[in-house]
Amino acid sequence: MNPTGYARPKLNFLTKEQIGQIHQTAQYILSKVGVRFDSEKARQVFMRSKEVQIDEDNLVKFPTYLVDWALKQAPSVVDVYSRDGELAFRLGADRTRFGVGVTSLYYQEPGSGEITPFQRTHMTDLVRLGDHLPNYDVISTPGIVQDQPPEIADLYAVLEMTANTKKPLVMLISEEKLYEPALDMLAALHGDLAEKPFVLPYFNPISPLVVNSDTIEKIMITAERGLPFIYNTYVMAGVSAPITPAGMLAQMTAELLAGLIFTQLVKPGAPIILGMLPSYFDMKSMVNFYDPKSYLISLACVEILQHYGLPHSGTSGSGNGWMGDLIDFENYWLNHLLLVMGNAGLAPFVGDTLRSKVFSPPNVVYGNEIIEKALSISEGFVIDEESFGYNEIAGQGPGGTFLAEPLTLKHFRQAYTVSDIFPQYSMENWQEVGQPSPQDVLNQYTQDLLHSLPEPEDYKELLQKGERFINRL
Repeated sequence: MNPTGYARPKLNFLTKEQIGQIHQTAQYILSKVGVRFDSEKARQVFMRSKEVQIDEDNLVKFPTYLVDWALKQAPSVVDVYSRDGELAFRLGADRTRFGVGVTSLYYQEPGSGEITPFQRTHMTDLVRLGDHLPNYDVISTPGIVQDQPPEIADLYAVLEMTANTKKPLVMLISEEKLYEPALDMLAALHGDLAEKPFVLPYFNPISPLVVNSDTIEKIMITAERGLPFIYNTYVMAGVSAPITPAGMLAQMTAELLAGLIFTQLVKPGAPIILGMLPSYFDMKSMVNFYDPKSYLISLACVEILQHYGLPHSGTSGSGNGWMGDLIDFENYWLNHLLLVMGNAGLAPFVGDTLRSKVFSPPNVVYGNEIIEKALSISEGFVIDEESFGYNEIAGQGPGGTFLAEPLTLKHFRQAYTVSDIFPQYSMENWQEVGQPSPQDVLNQYTQDLLHSLPEPEDYKELLQKGERFINRL
């Protein structure tokens, strides 16, 4: 702690020796077990390196030196821009950032809780909501549009995201054939995507230790275009990875390193953002979920990637609840507080519930407040001569009051956080207004906010250009 500056809380989890153990185990997995790349194109890439072992089943085994080589090639910082070309943040050299989205299939109405298939109008509303709330830095494809033909639905989703915010986008495309057209559409609307990238494509391998042809194709297209992308591995403990946290961590690290090596062989120096989504699986209910250990593993991933000098994207702690409720919110608190105090990179997927199948707007709204408070905790407070307030203490002495002191008048507006959602009721105030539940207040606030969000100035222009592009397809 600096005695004349900020006192900031910080989490340190793994020792250097433990990071070394995890890295060595991941290297052993890569060199002895291998990773399967289900693509002839990947096979051709690996055959450029004589030291890579690849058999007839496309099982690839990586020598240790290739891991070290790939770590040196990849950039340690990825600059991410807004759509209008302003620098938004620097992954790898910045504080933790959060995003709205998760590719849900359904939408849950705030208040009634009614669940309906996710529609294009929901995409419009949720992107504008994420654009309005200040503690979200990216919009991450909130849902899969169900009311458009599946052969073009992803393009309408990307168009609505682009037209309704200038914040950076995390783009998930479910239909393989639409990935490159989506990039072409964004280029047609915006121009060069690589010069000041505002879109981060998102890909996953298949655990355990498989990279399918769809992901391989997308990695190659993205790297060759010079765009940064997110590569996250998702596992379920005891199902697609060992049930122990250490085993999950070692396997996922190996999967990330395999993706890193392949990307750097495709194009040395290609920017890539890595991370883990470690979940658990309940044998009784047959559902997957995040557990407190999930957040510790994600925090460990942050420290491993910091050791590697690579930017990070990881869990957002969402999906466990039933409708934007206490279950969801306790997981947000666990995830967000750990990540901001561990100085993670990006947590892109806030907003889902019911095992990620459903998108809940109150999750986004209250999540914004949780992020604000978690960031406030991580920022700490100032310790210096002025902040001690010695003159005020001496001037008032025992029994005095500090209400009119200069230090109070200077700082009282910023001294504490104030909720935009929940009033500071006394018992009497709460009784006078009908004893509302916090959930009802949140739902009403969310509904009012959704109904008041304005249409962006360039919305119609971008929509017309984008729809013309889609129609030509």
